[in-house]
Amino acid sequence: MASSKQSTTYGRGLRGLATATVASIGLALALVFFYAPLDADQGFVQKIFYIHVPLATVSLCGFVFGGVLAIGYLRTGEKRWDLRSYVAIHMALIFGVGGLITGSIWAKASWGHWWVWNEPTLVSFLIVLLLFATYQPLRFAIEDPERQARYASVFAVVAGAFVPLNFIAVRLAQQYVHPRVLTLGGGNLPGSMRLTFSIALVGIALLYVTLWKYEMAAKNARMQIRALRRALLGDDAVSPLRRSAAPS
Repeated sequence: MASSKQSTTYGRGLRGLATATVASIGLALALVFFYAPLDADQGFVQKIFYIHVPLATVSLCGFVFGGVLAIGYLRTGEKRWDLRSYVAIHMALIFGVGGLITGSIWAKASWGHWWVWNEPTLVSFLIVLLLFATYQPLRFAIEDPERQARYASVFAVVAGAFVPLNFIAVRLAQQYVHPRVLTLGGGNLPGSMRLTFSIALVGIALLYVTLWKYEMAAKNARMQIRALRRALLGDDAVSPLRRSAAPS
């Protein structure tokens, strides 16, 4: 019953959220190509900024979100918090890879190189991404479910706390040669660019929340089906098909 309620909770409002996501991303793309002006220095290639920066920003926020959810598991010991944290970090990794790819494309167009190791913004983001890339191998290397959830939650909290510290360190760094698109008008985006970026950021954030809720609903529905199957067959019961397929 509890699993059914959780599945319904995560599925509730998903259609409306998906509609809002498609609408906001569609509007953002229209503004990017037909409303936002070309950058004075980089020209058309600068428009990847409206995809790259929201992807990277939402990814970093997703890692922190996963750490916050992991605190819920450490405080309560309830598996649902661990599952929420796992899905949050899983989705943030996907968005992070997208941010890394778009950032490399932007670097190639701006600097003539796919990667520049003396650029603290790129390198720090790569460090964060590689750090969280070890989350799943660490998690699934532990067989005991309780130890797995506990160790994974501790890792998520510590790594999540590292994200804002890393961001502050980069901001305080002396060397800063990242492609600057925020230089117009005294270091701020002009109104049209600011509006376009804000809508793009909202669209990517909504996409993250939509995918997170969808995966949570799918996982809870799968858990409910497994619980019903165990209730019908019993823990030790094996169907003829499964028995015949089992290795000898």
